[in-house]
Amino acid sequence: MERMWSPWRSVHIERADDTNGTEKGSLFARLAGEQNDEKNYIVWRGVNVFVIMNLYPYNNGHLLIVPYRAVDAYEELSTDEQIEMAVTLDKCIRWLRAALSPEGFNVGMNLGKAAGAGIPDHLHMHVVPRWRGDTNFMPTIGEVKVVPEALETTYRKLVAVIEAGEPKPPTPR
Repeated sequence: MERMWSPWRSVHIERADDTNGTEKGSLFARLAGEQNDEKNYIVWRGVNVFVIMNLYPYNNGHLLIVPYRAVDAYEELSTDEQIEMAVTLDKCIRWLRAALSPEGFNVGMNLGKAAGAGIPDHLHMHVVPRWRGDTNFMPTIGEVKVVPEALETTYRKLVAVIEAGEPKPPTPR
């Protein structure tokens, strides 16, 4: 499937390939270690995990929850890492609701190359905001997915929500 207008991809690909095998560690570990969050679209850092925007988003606001430690199997995560991933999922959903007002979410992991993991050596959780109608005729007929907002714009919206303080849980009915 093709994507329309995503110039940030070429920059990402050049950065991912410029090490020529000289750097060790996964792409995520390198990005987290750079301490340049805006450039790398890291929207939040926790103790064991961080949240980064997906450079190949299914929809605008597509986030990845990534442990700092590179592991390829969920059962290799420590209990603290597992708990922080779950708590961070809750944060991501709240931030996305406040920043983008999605109508639903897809959440999941592709564990292993056979399961479709794009970076199989460093597991991560996808949080994809969804809206009714975001799957329209373009992917079906034209094999093109339209992402309607620039990464920089979505990044600024999310960081503003995070810096303003976490949205409170809804009041029980």
